Amino acid sequence: IGNPFGVGQTVTQGIVSALNKYGVGINQYENFIQTDASINPGNSGGALIDSLGALIGINSAILSRTGGNHGIGFSIPVDMVKNVVSKLVLDGEVQRGFMGVNISKVTDELKDLYSHKKGAIITNIQPNSPADKAELQRGDLIYAIDGKRVKNPHDLQRLVTSYRPDETIKVSIERDGKELEKTLILTSMYGDKVALKNIDASFEGLYLNELNDNARQKFQIPSHITGILIEDVEQGSAAYQDGFVAGDVLIQIENRPIASLADATEAFTALKGKTKRIYINRRGAILLVVTR
Repeated sequence: IGNPFGVGQTVTQGIVSALNKYGVGINQYENFIQTDASINPGNSGGALIDSLGALIGINSAILSRTGGNHGIGFSIPVDMVKNVVSKLVLDGEVQRGFMGVNISKVTDELKDLYSHKKGAIITNIQPNSPADKAELQRGDLIYAIDGKRVKNPHDLQRLVTSYRPDETIKVSIERDGKELEKTLILTSMYGDKVALKNIDASFEGLYLNELNDNARQKFQIPSHITGILIEDVEQGSAAYQDGFVAGDVLIQIENRPIASLADATEAFTALKGKTKRIYINRRGAILLVVTR
């Protein structure tokens, strides 16, 4: 049901050809219902219902070379919609849980090494991440999260990101032929941003975060750029008026190089009330911002 091309409420029908569809290349997180019911511009956000009138999804996207419908449409499953809506109500934004692992699928060559033939194999663990603190290891095969089966890496990503940061999960793994269960507390995918308050009035509204891999991906920051990420700037704040924007990388304050949140806090505190030259990297260009 939707409003294609603005013509008014319109109903189309079709079949569901796939569930849990991913790898389409539309979004980073994909778990679509695929249908051939006509979805055209104006249908996005409309309901996908079954023959009994029950809501099963929200129409989202199509694959098309011309922009018109070719019978390949995608809807977001209602369970995922409910999960996202609950996060928006609680937090005002979608915060996704984060384990801190790189994973790969169980290939045919690896099946002889594990009794579980499906799951996600850990290939790398980020230092100080929830997975690191729970003592997960490279080569561990994750086959369940809170008792829910993990069939492939996509399943693991979908399950973990359905939780909020600070939630506790139980991870079932296979290691050296033995089944183990690890408990870990998820963090935010982008880390915990720090608000600069009670340090210097000119920096009220500035939110800083470490430059981890996920932050680099989110803001498309190359690996050779170092510093501290300005993750958010409160609209109307002093920092906003000075021209800071989300995605800037703070690299130096006066003659103090900035490599950590501690460096930034120390510099702001030491120079409180003074005119400061702030050097930032914005999409590869070095800019100078002067604050008082």
